[in-house]
Formats: sequence, C-alpha cells, structure tokens
Amino acid sequence: MTGKSLSALRAEFPLLQTCTYLNSNSTGAFPRGMEAVLQRYSRTLQEWRDEVWEGWWADWHAYADAVARFIGGPPGSVVTDGNLTTLMGRLATCFDFQGERRRVVMTSLEFPTVPFLWSGFGRYGAEPVVVPSEGGRVNEEQLCAAIDERTRVVSLCHASFATGALIDLTPVVRRAHAVGAQVVVDAYQSVGAVPIDVQALGVDFLLGGAHKWMCGSVESAFLYIRPELLPSLRPAATGWMAAENPLTFEPARDWAPSARRLASGTPAVLPSQLSQVGLDLLNAAGIQTIREHSLRCTARVMARADEAGLPVVTPRADAQRGGVVTMRFAGDAQVARRLVAGGFVCSYRGGLRVAPHFYNTLDEVDRFMDQLVAEARKEAA
Repeated sequence: MTGKSLSALRAEFPLLQTCTYLNSNSTGAFPRGMEAVLQRYSRTLQEWRDEVWEGWWADWHAYADAVARFIGGPPGSVVTDGNLTTLMGRLATCFDFQGERRRVVMTSLEFPTVPFLWSGFGRYGAEPVVVPSEGGRVNEEQLCAAIDERTRVVSLCHASFATGALIDLTPVVRRAHAVGAQVVVDAYQSVGAVPIDVQALGVDFLLGGAHKWMCGSVESAFLYIRPELLPSLRPAATGWMAAENPLTFEPARDWAPSARRLASGTPAVLPSQLSQVGLDLLNAAGIQTIREHSLRCTARVMARADEAGLPVVTPRADAQRGGVVTMRFAGDAQVARRLVAGGFVCSYRGGLRVAPHFYNTLDEVDRFMDQLVAEARKEAA
C-alpha cells in the first residue's frame, strides 16, 4: 500500500478537515461511510417490520467473523457486545477460583476496569497478583516469574493505555500454558494499530473494541475465544442470544457451539454495522502498512520531543511500543488542554498522549509538535 493510497483513505475521515487530530488512542476518527449506515437504520425503524431481524442477524454475525479474520481467528471465534468490561465480566464467570489455582496475574499498566473487575471476583475466590511496571513498561521475564501452578488466569494488556508500552505475548503465553493457566489479553490499545494473529500467538482469549484504532462505533467491543476452549465455557451471566437456537424462542437447553455462547440478550446490531465501515478501511490500508506508518509517525514524535527536552515515557524500541507516545513534564495537563482548545487534539491520562494513525501525515505530526513545544515552553516560562 503506497502513501498515495493512504492519502486517498484519509479523505474518508471528515474530522481531519476541521482540526489536527492525533487522538486515536482515545477515540478514532469516524469515517464518512457511517452516515449512510445511520440513514439506513433510521429508515428501517420508520418502516419497521420484524423481518428486519433476518438481515440484522446476518450483519451481526458477519461483523464478528470479519473481526475474527482481521486478528487471524476462524469464523465463529468472536462475539461482540457493548463494551469490553461486559464481555470480560461474562468470561470471568466461566472460571473456577476454588482450590489452590485461584490467582489472577496482571500488571500495573492495566486499564482501570481490569483490576477493578478481578478484585470483584475476589468474593468467589479470585486472588489478584499485580506485577509492577518499571520505566513505563513491564519486564516479560518478571511477569513470567509471577506465573505458577497457583495461577488460574493471566490478564494483561497487549499495549498500555498510559504509556503505549507493548508486551511480547509469546513468552507469557508459553509460560502460562506450561503451568496450566489461561491468558486473557486486553488488546483495545493495539488492535487496528499493531498486527495481531491470535492463532500464531496461541492466546486463549483476546478482547478489543472498535472505537479507537479500528475507527468504529463507541458501543462495540469483541471477545475472541480459542476454538478448542469453547465446549468447556459455561458462563453464568448470560442471556437468550447465548443459547444454541435462540430464534426458536423455546427454552434454552444448551449454549451455542460458537463464541456466541458468550453473548447476552438482544444484540446491539447498529454498532456492528457502523464498525464494519472502519474495519473495511483498515483492510484496504493493510495492517502491516498501518504499523509501518505508525512507527514512522511515533518515531517523529519522540525525536521532536527529544529536541525540545520533553521527557518521553514510551519505550523507544519498535517492538516495545504500540501507537501511542506519552510525555510527562511540568504543566503537561494544562498544555494538553490548551492544545485541544486550539484544535490540536490529543488526550491526557497521567501524561500527554499523542496517537497518530494511518490517516495522519508526517506534516501533521510536525505541525502538532510545533504547537506542543511552543505551549510547553510557554508553560515553563
């Protein structure tokens, strides 16, 4: 995929005409194709017939399978729902935390929902263990050392929302499986920006969502399940869509054989329809091209930060960072607010986060950094 092709795809994002938007780690730019989906949905509601569900049912499954293909999984291995927390909580009800094997190993870089959720399962016997980070990232050897025969689940982010640090999943998955533990990966901050092949990695479960790097709906998350594990999963927090044959409207006798067994009630179809638009654009760009462009852009951000003396907490090595560069300096929160007010959109989460995507250009990165440096100097004066 050439730069010209990326330039053509950039035209699909109207937001980029109104500001300098480097905030995909918070919310990705929405493609113009979503408007047609919304209009079609509105007409459907105005002309409602129950038969609509035949097409909606197909759309819901088609998007889940499209996500599965995007991350290297087979059809039927992905289920979608409104947010990652809902799916992770439902998945957690499948685990038995009685006996010696009750530990949940995680890192100090997790998004707040993860430790909060697993601490809640303490009432059922779960025992959270947190591996600390150092220098903005977690050492994989230290993480592996915390995984032993007492571990039920390893729950970790692929890329940190706070620092952009990327974890090498391969040794972690190998260690977890060696001691009989299972691995739950939060890929919300990597999927769409970093190539992921769930089958090559051997992860047991991988969660993500559409509204950041996948340029999709804010109400759309997904859960991948390693197919061999499906028959063993019996979620407690479930609903009629998780049944084997829900559309018969008969009492449920068994769970669906696919990842749909982790579904809940009536599905939110519109988020899947909206998110398909962004996923199609990611596929048009190609995930390897996206990754290469991302690395160029984040390298430029770090180089410009170094020139200005602004401390970067994101790991420098390509293999150790996702699509985010985080800087921490005196007055960084105030600088972030002034940047956003001036149309240079970034976000602050304990540090000023810059997140260029495939629809951004190096010229944009430079304009953004020019303004950031000027504001940082003004703050320091």
